[in-house]
Amino acid sequence: MEIILGAGPVVKVVMAILVYLSVVSWTIIFFKWRIIGKAMRMSDRFLEYFWAKKHFETISQNLKSYAASPLSVLFREGYQELIRAKRSQEQGNGSDFIPVGSDYIARVLRRASTSETQRLEKYLPFLATTGSTAPFIGLFGTVWGIMDSFHSIGQSGSASLAVVAPGISEALVATAIGLVAAIPAVVGYNHFSHKVDVLNGEMDNFSQEFLNIVERMQRRG
Repeated sequence: MEIILGAGPVVKVVMAILVYLSVVSWTIIFFKWRIIGKAMRMSDRFLEYFWAKKHFETISQNLKSYAASPLSVLFREGYQELIRAKRSQEQGNGSDFIPVGSDYIARVLRRASTSETQRLEKYLPFLATTGSTAPFIGLFGTVWGIMDSFHSIGQSGSASLAVVAPGISEALVATAIGLVAAIPAVVGYNHFSHKVDVLNGEMDNFSQEFLNIVERMQRRG
């Protein structure tokens, strides 16, 4: 703390920026840990429920219990589109009826999948930005502090260790704080990006299974 308080104004500004990036990064990490973790748990439970019931109307009545799962959102959007198509057919607008399993239904599922992916990836770019820029920001503070130290040496005319060491140590603190901010951000970004990729794969598989099921239902009338 004594080293930080004794640093120059530019180095202090750099440290303040790095502390801000670190605090926000940790906030995002804890937030995403809860959101993405819950999404994965609920998706596993929803899949078990989906294959256990196999009846769309029954499944739709209990979707609120799986609201955190992106798969339940895909099912809801696809099922609502099927209901609209069915109502259109019952009203006698057979020519306007969109066949089950058509490209239109697939686009509805893709749109829902894209929306869920964007929700899950929200704030992750901040972690990527922090991980890539924090070391360089810290390095800037270090370089500036070293320059300031050498300037002080030139003015004093003394190059003893007692004159050089305090300024160098103050400058190196900026790099250390930059690494402290960057390392958790990079680890968090890679971890959550992998989890989102897993969920994306589950959404793609579920969309295909959904289309296959409704196409079989249509063939059976």
